[in-house]
Amino acid sequence: MSEKPRVLVLLAAGINRDGDARNAFMLAGGDAERVHINDLVDGRKKLKDYQILMLPGGFSFGDDIASGKVLANKLKYKLKNDLLEFVGDGKLVLGVCNGFQVMVKLGILPGFDGDYMRQDVTLTHNDSGKFEDRWVHLKANPQSKCVFTRGIEKVIYVPICHGEGKFIPKDDAALARLRQNGQVAVEYVDEHGAHGGYPINPNGSVEHIAGICDETGRVFGMMPHPENYVMRTQHPRWTRERLSDEGDGLAIFKNAVDYVQREL
Repeated sequence: MSEKPRVLVLLAAGINRDGDARNAFMLAGGDAERVHINDLVDGRKKLKDYQILMLPGGFSFGDDIASGKVLANKLKYKLKNDLLEFVGDGKLVLGVCNGFQVMVKLGILPGFDGDYMRQDVTLTHNDSGKFEDRWVHLKANPQSKCVFTRGIEKVIYVPICHGEGKFIPKDDAALARLRQNGQVAVEYVDEHGAHGGYPINPNGSVEHIAGICDETGRVFGMMPHPENYVMRTQHPRWTRERLSDEGDGLAIFKNAVDYVQREL
């Protein structure tokens, strides 16, 4: 693909990071558009016309029942076939924070055996018992299949903003499978790349898991917000430190855009 990849940034009640997500993809070289889910359901917009689907953060439907559950059900029962066709065509899906919660409640992650409608993991209340709103360090797993994190070798610094971010697999077998398949994409670490307890692991996630991908590496979700550190001026100490013009999170969006231009 020679032209800019088209990115659909999904809107729904309670989503509030759509502008940041669109900005990140635009900076990365994509052509991003915010589209309300009702426009997809009613057929005014077609998911097949895009190459990347972005599920941004926020508090979709007020986090009723559980974070992401209502939006996950709406996607499952209104857009299931469109989603399965989109993924089957080798296109990319990225979910951040509430978007990640939607993806695991829907089952599109981890997508074991190509079953994108079966839930095998969840995200639940932080061990701290409170909403965590601060910055954390992440390390990309070099063994992961994830196309979004390829080539990210350094420890990156990005914000978190969630109350239900604790990653839990269904059982030990599911956890082992995630590891064996290279589906664990990013993990919580300290600034030196070492694992640790709270506050390094901000929510108590099993094995420090911050994000996972599907078995193809093209569907990816994470709790931290890479879209909120794509520019130097988004860093909390940008006035006091010499920083690169590009924030650590931009590489994730560039990887997605580059993949589409190269492969689709």
